[in-house]
Amino acid sequence: MQILKDLYQVGGDLNGLTWAGMDAGYNDSNTYVLKTSEGLILFDCGCGETLGQIFDVMKYWGLSPDDIKACILTHPHLDHAGAAHLLAKKGVRIFAHRNTADAVATGDERCCGYLYHKEFIPCPVDQKLSDNDVINVLGIHIRVMHLPGHTMGCTAYELVHENKKIIISGDIIGTLLDGSFGWSGSFDFDKKIYLNSLIRFSKIDSDMMLPGHGMIYFHTPRRRVEQVLNEALMLWR
Repeated sequence: MQILKDLYQVGGDLNGLTWAGMDAGYNDSNTYVLKTSEGLILFDCGCGETLGQIFDVMKYWGLSPDDIKACILTHPHLDHAGAAHLLAKKGVRIFAHRNTADAVATGDERCCGYLYHKEFIPCPVDQKLSDNDVINVLGIHIRVMHLPGHTMGCTAYELVHENKKIIISGDIIGTLLDGSFGWSGSFDFDKKIYLNSLIRFSKIDSDMMLPGHGMIYFHTPRRRVEQVLNEALMLWR
């Protein structure tokens, strides 16, 4: 699905781009790809079993999987990072926050393989990121926002494309029409820390937000984050 020129959603089973064993499920995260003059950047990569489906969607849009040079992970859960080891074998550089990088490298409970009754296959991360880093990936400047709570490694990424400020948000907030928060069963879920992340996130304006599951926020994404913050304040205090 083309979002903007050179920006696509190429995976995600909740809206039917991929299928990972159940209809309209949460077994496979949204995967996004940004085309640059130097190659392709993936944001998250799905559960692993759907990588061939992701590649098929890319090919439909004229994007060659061989041009993937980087994959940037929002957090270590299997549905978002399960294919990282397959991409690494192809020479793709993997980027992640330090906490996520440690989890992905060990494949421990933070990757939540137990939720899917599957083993998370560990994968080393090439570049470990910290909050407020600004990284240059294939000529694109991307700001790192560490927003823990759903997991301690949860990270959003901010970039400008087609004169629009875009945030790839992972599971920091829930998808439209289906809950406000990321899943609370994470091994390292923390309500207090999560609430502080929502407070910070609610102060950030953007033109478009690309979530970890479900529908993209095309209209005033900050409004949606503020709604989620309000829900958290009512439920968690």
